[in-house]
Amino acid sequence: MKYEPVIGIEIHVQLATKTKMFCSCDNDSFGKEANINTCPICMGYPGMLPVTNAEALEKGVLAALALNCKIESFSKFDRKHYFYPDLPKGFQISQYDQPLATGGFVETETKDGKKKIRIHRLHLEDDAGKLIHTKGGTLCDYNRSGTPLAEIVSEADMHSPEEARAYAEEVHRRIRACGASTCDMEKGMMRFDINISLRPVGQEKFGTKAEVKNLNSFRFMEMALKYEIKRQTELLEKGEKVVQETRGFDLEKGITYSQRSKEEAKDYRYFPEPDLPPMTFTEAEISKIATGLSELPHEKEARYQQKFALNQADANQLASDAQMSAYFEEVVAKGADPKEAANWITSSILAYLNEHKVSFAELKVSPEALAQMTKMIKNGIISKKIAKDVLEEMYKSGKMPEEVVEEKGLKQVSDESEVEKWCQEAIVANEKIVADYKGGNERAIGALVGHVMNSSKGQANPGLVNKILQKLLQN
Repeated sequence: MKYEPVIGIEIHVQLATKTKMFCSCDNDSFGKEANINTCPICMGYPGMLPVTNAEALEKGVLAALALNCKIESFSKFDRKHYFYPDLPKGFQISQYDQPLATGGFVETETKDGKKKIRIHRLHLEDDAGKLIHTKGGTLCDYNRSGTPLAEIVSEADMHSPEEARAYAEEVHRRIRACGASTCDMEKGMMRFDINISLRPVGQEKFGTKAEVKNLNSFRFMEMALKYEIKRQTELLEKGEKVVQETRGFDLEKGITYSQRSKEEAKDYRYFPEPDLPPMTFTEAEISKIATGLSELPHEKEARYQQKFALNQADANQLASDAQMSAYFEEVVAKGADPKEAANWITSSILAYLNEHKVSFAELKVSPEALAQMTKMIKNGIISKKIAKDVLEEMYKSGKMPEEVVEEKGLKQVSDESEVEKWCQEAIVANEKIVADYKGGNERAIGALVGHVMNSSKGQANPGLVNKILQKLLQN
């Protein structure tokens, strides 16, 4: 029997606020000494009263709008009770039956075309602390306790690990773009809980689901889903039942493992948070927050394809990073051909940034410099081969390409008599290749062009080389 996976994802995003959700503690604790950013409020001391962070509310609304959600005019906080060592209050302040936002969606690219994946709700809550396991026992770091979170709950609209990853990546792009969070997964600022069940193909009723928690990369999420599909398929084929439970993911072994039986809503004993007033939003207030919503990646991607005739892959890559898209647009504004600019940015420049672990803000090659370089290639002043050498020097010095070319004597040679000498030398030195070409293998001329380019140290005009070689070989 064939089975169809049914997948839903809960995405937890740490909001990019200066302070925590309900107190004035610093919200930036990454890499800091344990328990340095705590206070009686986020540690749950008796008598301490929380105060809702207005910036967190605004960032939550921005995130919801970026995901096409409806902002509810009335929402409230609730207490969600469970007992973990890293939860100092003994409960989490979350939202249960009246969340901040509902009913969103995103569109993703799949092998079968575009697919709309619905979002059930987005609600706000505070985070727990962090457990650090050592040989001597388990340590609790409460720096993260009270960090503002937006939890984004999808509908069970995904049916493969690839679809799930595409959805998570699109949410990641939008949340980063709207400024609600940096979504830095290496710092735990975006985490995934996946719910997966199997059902016979054609059946509408869902199977029994398992939840895999705390996955902090797209790759790990995809790996966990593939393992769960295999595990659940094997159980069902043996006539055994899938148990509803919470599971962890062992990266080294590439497997999921049982942690505990799955809790139901009743197990958390929700009730309205008595120390916080409900939240209300008017249309005017929502519209005011929405003015801070910049062009989203999917909108930018469509514009790049329509306005600049970029292919989907380049448009997607450029639109996915705010710094990269801003750099690209400035290069184009300085007069570069959009396709040439996109090609240099998504290949050579991005490779350099990744290798040296620097950002576009730290790049010494200004948009004006890159635009000038592309124009020099177009005007035949330098070849693309020489341009790569010029770019290497620009990375180091930040000089304009004209200055680099002048200093190093790298101008492209377009003098026909000089290029013809190189071409004649190539023909004399490559008798077999010449015979192949004259015997009907027209592609053989590429080897001769390569010989000329090497002899000229990349300075010969490639178009002229081709033209002269063809002329000489006809004799």
